Amino acid sequence: MNSKTQSLLVGLAGGVASALLILGSGDLSPLSVLLSACATLPVLIAGLGWSNFAGAVAVLTGSIVIAAAISPLGALMVAVTTLLPAAWIAHLSNLARPAEEIGGPQGKLAWYPLSDIMLHICGLVSLSLIILGYAVGYGEEIIRPVVENVFAILAEQNPEAQVDAEVTTEMVAFMTRVLPALQSAMWVIILFTAWYLACGIVRVSGRSRRPADFIPAALRMSRLGLLVFGAGLALSFVGGAAGLIGSVVSGAFAGGFMLAGIAMLHHRTLGRAWRFVALWFAYVATFFLFPLPLIVFLFAGLFETARTSPLSATGPPPNDPNDPSNSNNKPD
Repeated sequence: MNSKTQSLLVGLAGGVASALLILGSGDLSPLSVLLSACATLPVLIAGLGWSNFAGAVAVLTGSIVIAAAISPLGALMVAVTTLLPAAWIAHLSNLARPAEEIGGPQGKLAWYPLSDIMLHICGLVSLSLIILGYAVGYGEEIIRPVVENVFAILAEQNPEAQVDAEVTTEMVAFMTRVLPALQSAMWVIILFTAWYLACGIVRVSGRSRRPADFIPAALRMSRLGLLVFGAGLALSFVGGAAGLIGSVVSGAFAGGFMLAGIAMLHHRTLGRAWRFVALWFAYVATFFLFPLPLIVFLFAGLFETARTSPLSATGPPPNDPNDPSNSNNKPD
């Protein structure tokens, strides 16, 4: 079996697996969120371990299966928010160039920086959720029934906890602005986690071309990410659709900076006798005091930006082995 056929079969299998995970997610629940997050893994593994062609086939196959099972619009939304970002991240991860071209040592390959991959993850999440919000007509009319149902449940449990119409309106306006930021931040964290797991799976299988990133030191956001986050944050205070877009963008990039802050904690505690206690306390505090510890990680990430590339020995081109034209692909 030649490599092109193998990539095709892997892509077909990955696309079907992703589609089944999406179709199995069903209604909103922790399990559905987990299944939706796992739907990126088959596409990432196909792209990271085999080729860009395998990743593209996985995206196309998954979209076709979802379109047949649900609707073409549903397939488009899944492709935009889940499948295409995964394939693109896998493509970026396999880009490399001679290290001497960027001032590094001769005879080495410099791989696409993790900070730039994070920048793309945040940007892709922002774009996909803006498209999704436009498609579904996101606004207060969607959030109001949810808030009213929550208040109704609270009133049933405690008849004294009655909420008047003014409070309901204020809460609807607040949640309409906050939910896009929370959703985008969560999806950035999910996509990065899926990428990290897929890299590990591909590395264990022996098909990884990218060397292992030392995440505690390498996971930082770039200065461009800082500028985009600031612009999104400023825009979020504007009313209307512009404010919602700013909320999505600032939330997505905040998720990236939170991850960078967590990585910094892991890096700063390396070799310390109290490392386990510090990490245990940080994660427990995040679980019980959410979102206060994440705000601390956000500020930590904001104050340390970096852009580094992992190096490996010079080898064959790290892109699609079936397309000779990819042999000179280089990161920007």
